[in-house]
Amino acid sequence: MSIECIAMILAGGQGKRLSGLTKDNSKPAIPFAGKYKIIDFTLTNCAHSNLNIIGILTQYQPLKLNSHIGNGSPWGYNSNSDGIFVLPPHSSHDSCEWYKGTANAIYQNMNFIDQYNPKYVVILSGDHVYKMDYSKLIDFHKQKGGAATIATISVPTADAHRFGIIEANNFNEITNFVEKPNIPRSNLASMGVYVFTTEILKRYLMLDENNTHSKHDFGKNIIPAMMQNNERLYAYNFDGYWKDVGTINSYYEANMDALNPDSQLNIDDENWKIYTRTEARIPQIIYKNAKVNNSFVTENTTVRGIVENSIVSPYVSIEPDVVIKNSIIHNNVIIEKGCIIEDSIISEGAHIGKNCHIGNTFVETPEFYDEYIDNGLTLVSPNVFICDDVVIGKNSVVSNDITNMPNDIGGVAIDKTSTRSSNVC
Repeated sequence: MSIECIAMILAGGQGKRLSGLTKDNSKPAIPFAGKYKIIDFTLTNCAHSNLNIIGILTQYQPLKLNSHIGNGSPWGYNSNSDGIFVLPPHSSHDSCEWYKGTANAIYQNMNFIDQYNPKYVVILSGDHVYKMDYSKLIDFHKQKGGAATIATISVPTADAHRFGIIEANNFNEITNFVEKPNIPRSNLASMGVYVFTTEILKRYLMLDENNTHSKHDFGKNIIPAMMQNNERLYAYNFDGYWKDVGTINSYYEANMDALNPDSQLNIDDENWKIYTRTEARIPQIIYKNAKVNNSFVTENTTVRGIVENSIVSPYVSIEPDVVIKNSIIHNNVIIEKGCIIEDSIISEGAHIGKNCHIGNTFVETPEFYDEYIDNGLTLVSPNVFICDDVVIGKNSVVSNDITNMPNDIGGVAIDKTSTRSSNVC
């Protein structure tokens, strides 16, 4: 079998910077905008771009991701001529090991690529939120005739150190590439979206695999090696919406962008529908005294309180006198009477007791400060139980069950267990 181009989606990262959001889930399977998963955007892009063979490389906590992908039918990949294939690490006759990096993950699946004998390989990330027609990128690569093409986007200068930074000339030829530089010389960032000419890619993957000092990473090793050997690399400038949701801050921002009707993201675009796996659920119930403003409230949810500028996922119970503002509520959450939830992410399965205030601006809870949150957010991790009257300040992550200590100054929440485990109430 011979196909001109196939896509490989890297979906196995642990996502440490997402803290509790990836406690028992992979980054690509994290909920987004109420009804989607993050990987839905990359899979939808592949479907709209007529890429018929998709390999999804999984590793960390793959169960929910595998269940969501299934046979690929929500994205139209269920015929004899196309398909989605989940590719976890596997043993061979001479090795059995985890993926050691992004490049090694592709290297370990060269047999999968070879069976289709593609001329080009598109390599994608499963944890980005964006809408992109990959067929235009592939046509650009074919026109230039280079070894590789990297999709690029301009990012704020203050954020440039988080990305692979590219310098290119007026012909879009890449003249310099530095992975996550301390002092960026440009704000043109790699999107982690590549097109490679297959034979050249295979050559560099084999060289990298034999390099015992390599991190086996595209940004750290493969692209620099190609630059050093004067391979022809090109930058494809993308001017649409794109967000790497690898941090809590960026994940929150992308969800809020989905609520913004003026955002480029526009998930209600009739010309580029976002596909996902859906269940048969009853409609949401908005009770008589409830108020909902500029929010997504998905199916099988009951709202008896106030929801403003927020996202509420399925199977959520919001009781009377609850106020939720600028927040993201994941699946199967219970928020009891009298709670205030502000600028927060409440993860799947959490239970918030009566009269709690999560995301309080005026209270400090340093015992819950987290190095990955610095913009005033509060995160309640999956399946956490919080008792009545607990107050949690901003820039905090609640990782395990807690109790309220009413005699403490300000009624600030205190974790009674040194190991932060078990139900304490």
